Amino acid sequence: MTSSDSNRGRRSLLSGLGVAAVAGAALGSGSALAQTKPPKSEPRRHELDAWMDAIPGDHRVFIDTDSAAGATNALRYATNILNAQVNAYKGADKDMAIIICLRHASTILAFTDAMWAKYGSALDSMSAMMSGRAPAGPTGQPAAGPTAAAPAAAAPAPTTNAQTRALATAAGRGVHFAICDTATNALAGMIARQAGLAAGDVHAELIANIVPNGHMVPAGVMALTRAQEHGYSFLYSSA
Repeated sequence: MTSSDSNRGRRSLLSGLGVAAVAGAALGSGSALAQTKPPKSEPRRHELDAWMDAIPGDHRVFIDTDSAAGATNALRYATNILNAQVNAYKGADKDMAIIICLRHASTILAFTDAMWAKYGSALDSMSAMMSGRAPAGPTGQPAAGPTAAAPAAAAPAPTTNAQTRALATAAGRGVHFAICDTATNALAGMIARQAGLAAGDVHAELIANIVPNGHMVPAGVMALTRAQEHGYSFLYSSA
């Protein structure tokens, strides 16, 4: 072997070692990055939301409402979903886990006829204020939607009794209701001021008289986000 051949061999060996060193450094850097990359974050579960998982059903749907008319439409949506599951998919009501959220101005429909008989005017006044419509009048019957140019011509909503029956029918088919406690506290405060009662007492009375399958939630908008973390599809029901 000549001196020239020997020098070429040493250069080739050193060059190879250099490539290996760079490759090793790259691999080491990638390994370090992999080790420092934070794990995928999963939403933390809370006891307040455990009832959402307790509802049986392979398919989960959360229907959000913020007006009395929106809640009425949500009941129709829930019925359509259940009927489609039974008739088209050859399934059963128990296959569907459906939650209707009663928040903001639709919260008034979360309470039984006994509460409407006692506090109907105040309940409807609160809903009217939140939804920007005229109060329904002395009957306390919830109106269908925003104030029209000629309020007298506005289409009336179903009576409170009819609404209560519709919610009870939906509950009988397995539909559940998320009831906004933030709005309920506001309702209790308005009732208390009008009737000269303690707001805490009114609040306790209201939550003791909620519709079947009703669940008090800290805030309806929070329940909406939590439901999606629990695998519920989202629908919004407008007026």
